[in-house]
Amino acid sequence: MVARGVGICGIGVVSGYGWGREPLWEGLLSGKPAATVVPGLGMTDDTAWAARVPDGGDPVDGRSRFARAMRAAAREAIRDAGDRGWRPGRRVGLLHAVVLGEVDLWRDFYTTRGGSVPVREYLALMPSTPMSMFMREFGFHGPAMNVSAMCASGNAGLITAKSWLDAGLVDDVVFVATDLSVTPENLSHFVRLGVAIADSEPLDACRPFQQGSRGFVMGEASVSFVLSRRSDRPYAHTLGGAMTHDAYHATSIDPTLTHVTECFQDALANAGVPASAVRYLNAHGPGTAQCDLAEATVLDRLFPEDTEVYSVKPLTGHCQGAASAVEVAVTALGYDRGVVPAPPTVAPGHPRLLNGPSPIDGGITVKSSLGMGGHNSVVVLAPPS
Repeated sequence: MVARGVGICGIGVVSGYGWGREPLWEGLLSGKPAATVVPGLGMTDDTAWAARVPDGGDPVDGRSRFARAMRAAAREAIRDAGDRGWRPGRRVGLLHAVVLGEVDLWRDFYTTRGGSVPVREYLALMPSTPMSMFMREFGFHGPAMNVSAMCASGNAGLITAKSWLDAGLVDDVVFVATDLSVTPENLSHFVRLGVAIADSEPLDACRPFQQGSRGFVMGEASVSFVLSRRSDRPYAHTLGGAMTHDAYHATSIDPTLTHVTECFQDALANAGVPASAVRYLNAHGPGTAQCDLAEATVLDRLFPEDTEVYSVKPLTGHCQGAASAVEVAVTALGYDRGVVPAPPTVAPGHPRLLNGPSPIDGGITVKSSLGMGGHNSVVVLAPPS
């Protein structure tokens, strides 16, 4: 079973907790959300709760937090993989999951500078620029492209990376998912959609699979993985995955759950894993009524009674296009460190919901992500053998 999988050999993270995977891990174990009250983020009030990436990174990487975070996460993953025995092959590909890229710079381009910028700065706005600069830095010459599937983009990138490796198109893949799009305008519209909460502390607002949940607090992140079959010490294996589409509504889930359920079933079949072997559901779990009900229903229909569920969005925030990548990193680090860093429960909820950091006893993890517009995605993860 594991022989078919692809190793997650290195991990790099920039999140609301700070720059690096260790701040993420320490923040999760603390049980304290990354979100803070951010000045200047509210449209009517000057402040709003959000898990924004703080300033940092290397100024050489560009003017924006987006470019700096993307490069920092990818570098950390490559260093980490090297420390764990990985050496790049001849054909290293790059996948970058992006939904809204360079939001800060585009906002400045249109609203402040009226489009009057030097050509060099204009080129920095293009989605190809961070990728091309990264490929040049490391001398990688495999395929490079962007992946976009709304909140499911992280899972989509992992599935694409595995397909490249399975097809023999590459020897290794560096995958990065970046979303630093929390601006007053974007936050306001998610609030108007009725899914984001900006005026409450995260654990009061976002309670996946618990009573009283009202939605999610928005977050930001850039997360990177080195994916390869040529490492002695991978964190985890990606065994397989699947994607489906509801083809139903711009924001709502098809209430029949037909294609959500099929996505779980197809992912398990692709990975060669029976539902009875699944120990954890690392859920999309945004704390919204539709998504939580959908995943709880699938959990109860498909998986055995000892399959436990958790969502880290109360702690990390909903990192949009980078959300599922953050959550895959949580599973991979959890396997390595023997802990599922689940948030504390704060209200009555699903009987299989984990309450706070819990010892991990191995077993398969299914990571689901349900993106806006009907993008369903599931990946199947296993601990290293």
